[in-house]
Amino acid sequence: MQTLNQLRIPRWMRGIFIANLVAQSGIIVTGAVVRLTGSGLGCPTWPQCVEGSYTPTARQEEAFHKYIEFGNRLLTFVLVIIAIAVLVSIFIDARARRRLGVPQRWAIIVLAIIPFVGTATQAVLGGITVLTGLNPLIVSAHFLVSILLVAAAVALVARSGDIGDRPVVFLAPTPVRSLSWLLVGVAAIVVVLGVITTGSGPHSGDPDTEARFSFDPQTVSLMHADSVFLFIGLLIGLLVTLMLFTSTGSMRKRTLILIAVTLSQGVIGYVQYFTGLPSTLVAVHVFGAVITWIAVLFIPFSMRTRGVTQTQHTQA
Repeated sequence: MQTLNQLRIPRWMRGIFIANLVAQSGIIVTGAVVRLTGSGLGCPTWPQCVEGSYTPTARQEEAFHKYIEFGNRLLTFVLVIIAIAVLVSIFIDARARRRLGVPQRWAIIVLAIIPFVGTATQAVLGGITVLTGLNPLIVSAHFLVSILLVAAAVALVARSGDIGDRPVVFLAPTPVRSLSWLLVGVAAIVVVLGVITTGSGPHSGDPDTEARFSFDPQTVSLMHADSVFLFIGLLIGLLVTLMLFTSTGSMRKRTLILIAVTLSQGVIGYVQYFTGLPSTLVAVHVFGAVITWIAVLFIPFSMRTRGVTQTQHTQA
């Protein structure tokens, strides 16, 4: 008879998955620092930093910008190492499960491939970004792919916490679960509009170029703000709904955390807008956006469990 410990993903593997989530999130923030300091062309060629050298050289005119951009490129190697570690851990776990006769976690296997493929894709996109002179469309695509990789990383962490893949036990009514996914969809719209807003403003790319989106910054800022209000309204609705039925503490706790993060983001967003978009506040806002995205993605996963029956979950 299979024990729960045999069915679970080992803790050391979950540690690697969490490291992947942290790394995928971290490179978004460091990428924002590159952009906000005007260091996107600190290494003006790709894959080399400067013609004839993969590292910054003394003859470059980019001053400190070359070190910021090169440092961000080095983080890609960290992502690659972690992505390989994720693949190796899955291989080890798959062999152990075959030996014990334990069902394979195919969803985990598929999700574990994404970090490696995604990081390779990002490396190519990074090169295109440099070669196109930091075109805001390519810069935005670079960011949005990172957001999708963070989403996959969240799914990997959440699914690895389940005992198995079947059966699926829903802990909330269908309308509540649908509302949680609607919240995720609106959060994605908020992120996209935030990217368009940045791409229409002074931090759209290299400060020496005029390559920006042609949208009016004030108009897209207001659209972004409206989407945030919609998000907050849905979030409050979710919290009220959770209070009206027997929800788990995890659902309510994650929703309250998301509300706190969202309100902080709203304050930062308005302050940066009315203070002329200072780089430091924009960087903090990007960090907050990543945290918000992670927080909202974990909510739907709290509304179901996998690998245990309803009776087993009730007894637990």
